[in-house]
Amino acid sequence: MKSMTGFGRGAVSNENFAVSVEIKTVNNRFLDLNLRLANELQNLETNLKRTIQARLSRGRVDVFVNYERTGEIVYELNRPLIAGYISALRQMQTEFSLAGEPDFNYIARLPNALQPKAEDLSEEFSNGVETAINLALDELEKMRETEGESLKNDLENLLSEIENHLPKIESESGNVADEYRQKLTKRIENLLAKSDAQIELDQSRLAQEVAYLADKSDIAEEITRLKSHIEQFRGIMDEEKEVGKQLDFLTQELNREANTIASKTNNLTVKESALQIKSAIEKIREQVQNVE
Repeated sequence: MKSMTGFGRGAVSNENFAVSVEIKTVNNRFLDLNLRLANELQNLETNLKRTIQARLSRGRVDVFVNYERTGEIVYELNRPLIAGYISALRQMQTEFSLAGEPDFNYIARLPNALQPKAEDLSEEFSNGVETAINLALDELEKMRETEGESLKNDLENLLSEIENHLPKIESESGNVADEYRQKLTKRIENLLAKSDAQIELDQSRLAQEVAYLADKSDIAEEITRLKSHIEQFRGIMDEEKEVGKQLDFLTQELNREANTIASKTNNLTVKESALQIKSAIEKIREQVQNVE
């Protein structure tokens, strides 16, 4: 199990270039990949995306690629700019009858008069960027695995907290039928006491009503499903593949069972324990949002 949060950096350099790549990831429902590339590197975008997609499945991923050419740089003249500047100087000289010639040193210092010659990306450079990306991904995945282990420990503690409340709920759930019998009997007796009619309480009918209400309030099935979901949750956390979506679904199922338990009975002990379970499940839900 891995976290979606992490950072990785990779660098490659030789006598001709130096490349550094930084990758930052945060949680996201899907894979949201954003590459920050200079115009000169746009041709590499498809291959770089393919490399990253092969190793990451979820999260917002921001990739920053920086490079520097360390070999000899060939410059070329910005001929239109220089020609236009000299033409304007000649026109000024003629129009205002000025003497002298254009200063070569000044022209050379004009912004953008000399520009590095655009070169096709060499295979060596492309491979260097690819290597730097993989180095950054290696470091990123190590961090995500470490964060994932920490998340797993937190989730395990929360699952154990839920399990600690189940024995109390199970113990109290066995008293539901008796509680209903006592409440229903007392209510009927109070009603009969207010009536002048001599009506005999039908114990058989009372038993049927109690059995019906107790069946409606039976939470044994919900407790069983809750335990099953917890066991599944633990099993999924041990898997190496992407598990975040599965854990998110199971968290919803855990919450459904806790809600049903709380709504099915008026037993204060059960309701209090169910609320504690819901609180733990909410913390699980927050943590699961960071799982890849």
